[in-house]
Amino acid sequence: MLFMGEYNHTLDTKGRVIVPAKFRELLGETFVVTKGLDGCLYVYPNSEWESYVEKLNALPMAKKESRTFKRFFMSGAAEVECDKQGRILLPNSLREFAGLEKDIVFIGVGNRAEIWSTAAWEDTSDFNDVDSIAESLDELGISI
Repeated sequence: MLFMGEYNHTLDTKGRVIVPAKFRELLGETFVVTKGLDGCLYVYPNSEWESYVEKLNALPMAKKESRTFKRFFMSGAAEVECDKQGRILLPNSLREFAGLEKDIVFIGVGNRAEIWSTAAWEDTSDFNDVDSIAESLDELGISI
């Protein structure tokens, strides 16, 4: 299962958006959308979500950071389902969190998809520092 690519879509006045066809194939009938890092939404197929929740549940409850991190992802999670037109209804709280108003972008990032406002994605995706990031990953033993 590999999400990749970038797809531009429009949020309608009811908060619905068409999920890219290639992503719908990977996501299945129902899937999970939740708050993500960097101001976007994370979109997980159920199998990946369950795996992620297992990792969250393994965090030490005695650590405040663990509890806060788990609350962040779990409180914002919503199970969604595509309608016959391939649209999902994004809950208002998630639209507000990610600043989604009209123009949005779906991007694939491996085991999940992300939903961004077009403006936020344009600000984030300049990738001017990708060379220095690659160098730091090499220091961690991850070669490209």
